[in-house]
Amino acid sequence: MLGKQAAGEVGTATRILDVAERLVQSRGFNGFSYANVAAELGMTKAGLHYHFPGKAELGEALINRYAIRFAEALQAIDADSASVRAKLAAYAAVYADVLKEQRMCLCGMLAADYETLPAAMRTAVVRFFDDNETWLERVLEQGAKEGALHYEGRARDQAQLIISTLEGAMLVARPYGDPERFRAAAHRLLATLDGG
Repeated sequence: MLGKQAAGEVGTATRILDVAERLVQSRGFNGFSYANVAAELGMTKAGLHYHFPGKAELGEALINRYAIRFAEALQAIDADSASVRAKLAAYAAVYADVLKEQRMCLCGMLAADYETLPAAMRTAVVRFFDDNETWLERVLEQGAKEGALHYEGRARDQAQLIISTLEGAMLVARPYGDPERFRAAAHRLLATLDGG
């Protein structure tokens, strides 16, 4: 009996996170409330507080879950893509897939709200971007070593440029409702790294 109850609680927590993630990705962290999530799930705000005592705890759980899924996507890219160019294209495709669902990168949206976020969420957002930069830096260094990629300066600086450009391209494509604008910008960005 206890196992079933615990499983139900995990299921409810997951559903809360799913709804909150979609709301943050479309409205921003300050653009939704517990009342929005509760109404959508047909539960009370007290029920939400049982799983996540406050919005800060909910936000931290959202970032942690998102970062884990993103890290898993990067591991899959490493496992599935032999060439560094394919890895970079697959990385940009992760962003394109989010935009195709009429959402934004969760941490990109949270970065827009950064000054109003609790300290733990701020730290988690920065960690997400740092982890992405580290992965990209490794791919870029590998590509330069193999002669497949060419860029000026340090790989870390180029990694920062890639993330900044992809996040910005998402923001600009959003009001047009046109994921192709993002894909075209990402393609042009990656073309600048051509080592051949």
